[in-house]
Amino acid sequence: MLARSYVRARGFCVLAIRLAKISCVAVIGFYVALVAFGNLSDYWTNFAFVTEVLDMDAVPAASAIRWRAVTSPVLHQAGYILIIATEVVTAALCALGAIAMARQVRAKAQPFQAAKSMAVAGLTLGFLLFEGGFVAVGGEWFGMWQARDLDAVPSAFRVLMTMLGVLIFVSLKDEDVR
Repeated sequence: MLARSYVRARGFCVLAIRLAKISCVAVIGFYVALVAFGNLSDYWTNFAFVTEVLDMDAVPAASAIRWRAVTSPVLHQAGYILIIATEVVTAALCALGAIAMARQVRAKAQPFQAAKSMAVAGLTLGFLLFEGGFVAVGGEWFGMWQARDLDAVPSAFRVLMTMLGVLIFVSLKDEDVR
């Protein structure tokens, strides 16, 4: 009787962890979908921010990195469209990953582990967008950190750390549901 209770409790714990992983991926997908929606529904306001970062207008005139500015409106549009497209793909992969994981929530460990692939791809792509795009390119290359009113690096860092935490959590191996 005690052994049966232990097995039941352990199975509940494994199921709870799987549901937590699914929920975390779904919420990240929802967040990134809202970000993409905001960028599309308020295109010109957010585009103006991207343009200002790429033009480096807010970086102090004495800064030695101002030569890095990109002033081409075509490249501004292309960069912003790439950001939005990456957000849409990230959101879609996270949503599809959460659905795939939910379909395998009561399966043995191996099928559930295999169902994580789209979620892992979405979380990785999101991490690369926020770390590579916003922190490295926007923050460091275009000097967002020097432009007090344009410094989105702390905000991007919060998002990328959340994504990284969820990516690590989701990547942990799962046990069989008993």
